[in-house]
Amino acid sequence: MNCTLALSTVRSGVHLVVSGSKSETNRLRLLQALYPYLQVENASNSDDSEVMIQALEKSKNSNSNPVFIDVHHAGTAMRFLTAFFAIQEGKEVLLTGSTRMQERPIQLLVDALIQLGAVITYENKPGFPPLRIHGQKLTRSQVTLPANVSSQYISALLLIAPTLEQGLELTLTGAITSLPYINMTLALLNAIGVRTSFEGNVVTVSPYQPKVISSQPTIVRVESDWSSASYWYSIIALSPVGTQITLSRFKPKSVQGDHILAVLYAKLSVETEFLAEDQIRLTKVALPPVAHFEAHLSDTPDLAQTLVVSCLGLGIGCSLTGLQTLKIKETDRLQALYNELTKLGATVTFTNDALTLAPTAQLHANCTIATYQDHRMAMAFAPLALRVPLVIENAEVVSKSYPEFWNDLEQLGIHFSMSEK
Repeated sequence: MNCTLALSTVRSGVHLVVSGSKSETNRLRLLQALYPYLQVENASNSDDSEVMIQALEKSKNSNSNPVFIDVHHAGTAMRFLTAFFAIQEGKEVLLTGSTRMQERPIQLLVDALIQLGAVITYENKPGFPPLRIHGQKLTRSQVTLPANVSSQYISALLLIAPTLEQGLELTLTGAITSLPYINMTLALLNAIGVRTSFEGNVVTVSPYQPKVISSQPTIVRVESDWSSASYWYSIIALSPVGTQITLSRFKPKSVQGDHILAVLYAKLSVETEFLAEDQIRLTKVALPPVAHFEAHLSDTPDLAQTLVVSCLGLGIGCSLTGLQTLKIKETDRLQALYNELTKLGATVTFTNDALTLAPTAQLHANCTIATYQDHRMAMAFAPLALRVPLVIENAEVVSKSYPEFWNDLEQLGIHFSMSEK
């Protein structure tokens, strides 16, 4: 489906309930499979989270060997399940994904698991899915991993660490990227009673023997997704002064790194107020945005697309750094941003880890924005309907993380129509 967005204005005062964080949910679903007494509330209903549930259920209930698991485009599921299936003794799993997933590297995680005693082989191209995983009891407890890799590799190891007899000592070499996602994993482990430490570049997770029985469940409530909130921040940034919306289930002390949105968008004239009952109110204020926006996003790379589009809509330039992981996401996001921003009339340059946008006075109208099967491309560009009419290709891709996105956009008064490609 293509989404044709008409030039629109925002209906102020709307209250949106954003679904739970995909990142938190997928970590908790794996922990729930390891410790069934765990109960999860306000879980994400995204495609990626549904894929995670279905994969875990299929593995649990299947009598076949190997079990065939296809995670499609779900990167977190691929990384987390690689580690999970590696510790399922006696279970053989063939783990695969979409064509794009088979182009996304996984060797560093596989090598780390093999260091711990896992038995994993590549079905096709070495270093990439599909993987054949023979579940084993992992007897080693020390492993080293480069610190500048995807945090999902690191979190995958940390999530299975409590099941190891001696726990895990993970040494990270070099500069750490995406630190908030590592801290999120440790916080969720702490929430279910697992002892952890993170000193210097060494992360330690103690072995865990749950004392809580199934009649006394541990309940963990997932916070709403700050990455999803970024699109509403962008809409407020592009709206007239005084425009407000309220979002539910967001906390001032969040384990999600993307809560830095409140600080970043303050530079783009969006004020964040934390209200009672875990609500936040976003308001476009009279202070002018910065003349040139700058941010280092190695800890929060998922915000890059939204921020650069906000700056484009505001007519200001920006310099974003720390983007080295964007090339191995659902698409090469740096190349994708360059392609679509230049369609709109922008002047853009990029390297392996940075992107620079020059101020753009006039946007080209009625451009068709390709999404590359990347949910964040669709949602990041949608706010430009406050500046020019445009078309978003493959609009249904938003279901990967935010299935209600178009419905919520409609609540704000943004006019659009869906049509077959």
